[in-house]
Amino acid sequence: MAQGRLIGLERVIAIVLAVSTVAAMAQTTEDQTGTLADIRQELSVLYVGIQRLKRELSTTGGPGTDILAGNSVLDRLNAIESGLQRLTAQTEQLDFRIKQIVADGTNRIGDLEFRLVELEGGDISQLGTTTTLGEAVTATPLVPVVPSVPTAELAVGEQADFDAATAALDTGDYTAADRLFANFVTAYPGSPMMPQAEFSRGAALERLGDTREAARAYLRSFSADEQGATAPAALLGLGGALGALNQTKEACLTLGEVETRFPDAAEVPQARHALQALGCG
Repeated sequence: MAQGRLIGLERVIAIVLAVSTVAAMAQTTEDQTGTLADIRQELSVLYVGIQRLKRELSTTGGPGTDILAGNSVLDRLNAIESGLQRLTAQTEQLDFRIKQIVADGTNRIGDLEFRLVELEGGDISQLGTTTTLGEAVTATPLVPVVPSVPTAELAVGEQADFDAATAALDTGDYTAADRLFANFVTAYPGSPMMPQAEFSRGAALERLGDTREAARAYLRSFSADEQGATAPAALLGLGGALGALNQTKEACLTLGEVETRFPDAAEVPQARHALQALGCG
């Protein structure tokens, strides 16, 4: 349940950050407000559809076929055959319904992606094909103490580039640190140090006063590895940044997840203090 709540929270945060970016670039128009309202409505419809599918997995009582009914073997065989025919028909109906829901849901998600990119002023031509609902998806890796980095086989120059960016952050050259970590993320998209690189970039951006982009970096760090060493610190940084952006509700939800998901993490006391400072209930 915590996993599902966090996924929903990530979607809310992503939309909040997208809207904040639009507001910073230009005045919000009535058409954009209407479009965002439509998006919220469609997300609610998709949620209801998912809940209905979940209920399909719940039983409604005992089996409908009594294979022991009848006085002869022939009667029992007829009962089994009748039951199989009934179950086959129901399976075909459910298969048809699921295919319809998958097609409709995939189309709606693709439409939401298009409209969010359009609202953010992004390049619509760069949108790829929407992943069909149900397919396995590989996540793209969309101040606090720096956590340790897991040991893994690295590409040539990867460790050196990461160390150079970390050195810039440690010496207070936050502009260089932002640039070097951004280059690292671009150059090594599959790096095991991706969560740490995004987190450290968020710290640099926060010190440069770019709170909105810092929040994005913290969110990407957490999304890259939701159970990794950087995850508690990324949630803490994200919650603090959202609070600074006056997104109090989202900040409270995010900071509350620090202790919920990582009760033994060193960041828990900081998260509690931040929750109190924001007046979270």
